[in-house]
Amino acid sequence: MNILIVGSGGREHAIGWKIKQSKKAKNLFFAPGNAGTSSLGTNINTGVNDFPNLKEAILENQIDLVVVGPEVPLAEGIHDFFAEDPELQKIKIVGPKKAGAQLEGSKDFAKDFMFRHNIPTAKYFTVTKNNISEGLSFLESLSSPYVLKADGLAAGKGVLIIDNLYEAKSNLNEMLDGKFGEASSKVVIEEFLSGVEVSVFVITDGKDYKILPEAKDYKRIGEGDTGLNTGGMGAISPVPFADTEFMAKVESRVIRPTINGLKADKIEYNGFIFFGLINVGGDPFVIEYNVRMGDPETEAVLLRVKSDFVDLLVGAADGTLAEKQIELDDRTAVTVMLVSGGYPGSYEKGKVISGLEKVADSIVFHAGTTSDSKNTVTAGGRVLAVSSLGANKTEALNISYRNAEVIQFEKKYYRKDLGFDL
Repeated sequence: MNILIVGSGGREHAIGWKIKQSKKAKNLFFAPGNAGTSSLGTNINTGVNDFPNLKEAILENQIDLVVVGPEVPLAEGIHDFFAEDPELQKIKIVGPKKAGAQLEGSKDFAKDFMFRHNIPTAKYFTVTKNNISEGLSFLESLSSPYVLKADGLAAGKGVLIIDNLYEAKSNLNEMLDGKFGEASSKVVIEEFLSGVEVSVFVITDGKDYKILPEAKDYKRIGEGDTGLNTGGMGAISPVPFADTEFMAKVESRVIRPTINGLKADKIEYNGFIFFGLINVGGDPFVIEYNVRMGDPETEAVLLRVKSDFVDLLVGAADGTLAEKQIELDDRTAVTVMLVSGGYPGSYEKGKVISGLEKVADSIVFHAGTTSDSKNTVTAGGRVLAVSSLGANKTEALNISYRNAEVIQFEKKYYRKDLGFDL
């Protein structure tokens, strides 16, 4: 099969790396890809939301299967575009249509979906400028800290957790006034849940599903989970508390009701679902849905998938997932993210990366890189994901940290305390 992966980050590099291991994969393409993906296949210079250009590339390269990595093209209807185009209808695509993508694209939609289908989640109230007084009253009914979420997509930066009620009210007004653009014209206020988070992933054809390895990711820039939120500073899989008993609760209370809820609501859905969960006293609650694989969790999780990944992708795309098998590696996989100095604030690009050829026993997935005429250089805040397998968490982390030191670029930074809370 000729396969196109839409996206340019570490997640897409990892998906390509896994697909490349399949005997069913012939030629691999990335749109637009990065410096790392070019070693696996052909990068196509087009934006992830440029559907006409993507169509041209798909037809020109005789693509059989399209895997959509990031959330924005899904929320903007890439799957619907395929379904409505006679020339693209027969091409398999992994990723939900616009209706299903609302699970991530609208926090209000997701919360309403969870409440209707009895999926455990925090109580909430949705605010617009029209019901601000009721929103402020709801805030006052909660205990500190206060959780404010922009309803729409805000590149992972639309969630605020605030200790002070006065500051929470002030931030609520700022959000409604456009702090996160159109994404926060509607704001979801949530009750704060205390516990340890875990990311659980499934691949589904809308009827059946396979559970992929779970992971713990680290969002804060600073050690000890301090400082600003980022797109993710690293990940570890498996997660010790996500044992057989906990995962049985996740499946019966969260995963199955979500799949059944989509069917009941007549929402066609195929692709990945990311369940952002929090373990509250041994019980799973849903913090958020994503309609794609997480990043940087993918760069750890896919190291533990032993079965043919293309087989699973095809099963999700054509409704035959029940016939497919999934086999997992029992070892621990970790990802350590190397980021640009200053991230998630302002940072400089174009820093020359050296030492990649000296890496041993790790796989380095490129997240924010590009190539100039001579060198691989930084092109984003999150630059490289150093991923390793080990007999346990300590061994896997030691391998990734050793290689994180070998790789050099100016103002490189990474967290040295991943797994501290496990």
